[in-house]
Amino acid sequence: MTLATNKPEATREGIKPDESPARPSARSRLRRHMVSGSDLVALAVGAFVAAWLSGSVAMPVWLSALYVGAFWLFMFASNLYNSRLVTLRGEEFTRLARCGSRSLLLIGAVALVLRVEVPFRSALGLLACCLVAVLIGREVWRWWFGRRRRSGQGLWNSVLVCESSEAVRFETQIAADTSSPHAVVAHIDPKVAKNSEHLLTEVLALARANSANGVIVVESFLDSETANALVRGLLRSHLYVDLASSVVDISADRLATRTLGSGVATWIAPRPKSGWRGRAKRLFDLILSSGVLLAVSPIFLVLTLAVRLTSPGPVFFRQERVGRYGESFDMLKFRSMVVDAEKLLEDLSAENEGSGPLFKMKDDPRVTTLGRFMRKTSLDELPQLINVLKNEMSLVGPRPALREEMSHWESALFDRLDVKPGITGQWQVSGRSGTSFEEYSRLDLYYVNNWSLWFDLSILARTIPAVVKSDGAF
Repeated sequence: MTLATNKPEATREGIKPDESPARPSARSRLRRHMVSGSDLVALAVGAFVAAWLSGSVAMPVWLSALYVGAFWLFMFASNLYNSRLVTLRGEEFTRLARCGSRSLLLIGAVALVLRVEVPFRSALGLLACCLVAVLIGREVWRWWFGRRRRSGQGLWNSVLVCESSEAVRFETQIAADTSSPHAVVAHIDPKVAKNSEHLLTEVLALARANSANGVIVVESFLDSETANALVRGLLRSHLYVDLASSVVDISADRLATRTLGSGVATWIAPRPKSGWRGRAKRLFDLILSSGVLLAVSPIFLVLTLAVRLTSPGPVFFRQERVGRYGESFDMLKFRSMVVDAEKLLEDLSAENEGSGPLFKMKDDPRVTTLGRFMRKTSLDELPQLINVLKNEMSLVGPRPALREEMSHWESALFDRLDVKPGITGQWQVSGRSGTSFEEYSRLDLYYVNNWSLWFDLSILARTIPAVVKSDGAF
């Protein structure tokens, strides 16, 4: 990691555009060609499927081909090959739907002029099939790009511009975000610069020295004049620029930019937790938890008998946890420990492998043989479906906290009490027992701030592979 200090100052006039630190690389252009080519193939496949489904009422082949070509060109015009959109599913879907609709209007106008009959059902089928085909193709690319980034490939070397006191925090957040294309290779504190021109020179020198093609500017550490001069100079030098904010735990799909006078403001969409959204979440919990409980009832019965027969004591372990608005409830689990486990905890406190108030021990002697298997497979948590039916928990939510944990909470962490705790959540799919107290706190707050039904579905979808792989479970 390189930290900029006072170096021999270069002049702005000495920096020519052709000497800029980075331009779009051949590899970057190749990726765009690959994605655009696969989009065209996906559109063609979608049109073929639509024609097959329509049968005898399918629209003429040439009109379908016109639709595919128009859709593809509209995608270029809508900036859908900007790599920054690869992680913004909501924005990507909106733009794709707009491209499909415009293409439909175009072929409708052509058909009207040429007096070609276009069945309404076929037109809608063409739009739907092409849209689904492109979304599937892009999801495959998103998975592939994400896999490469997690292995450290395909990242953009970037310079971070922020105060040194905050640099480590921002670098840690960027490194932890697997969807981020950035790899911070250097940072510079704006305070080392004499003026805006000196800062620009230092940033460009760092970018050139580290082969960086992007700069992340934390604008809250810069005054308006310096920030504008820096951004203009970086863009003139063909560098990608990301403006970062000190506000954290707000998902990108909630943000929208708009003009505010001569500047730009970022609007943050609210995420109400009550009203129809709250009722929809409760209905979703009831339907899914009832279905799952019914489907796993044979397993439930087998585990009940197994716990009863393999160790003395009750089948269920009941423990007081903190629910929504701080109300207490008894969380249920299949008992995975010996009966006097709570009394033995004090003797094992020195062996704690967890952080903060959480007690975690990989080879906990209190855990029974059957309990170890249930914990590894998360089967011990099946009784929590009863807590969901009783409206004490949700399928997805923050980790159910012990009341004694609350004395360790910072004021911001009390926001997690705005929603019901969940059987699974961000913490479950991000390492489970291997997640530190600080990390699980941050994940809980992120969930509370950005909750939506779609977010719940995505967490549920990621929970299954996390359980199968037993990541961090013990």
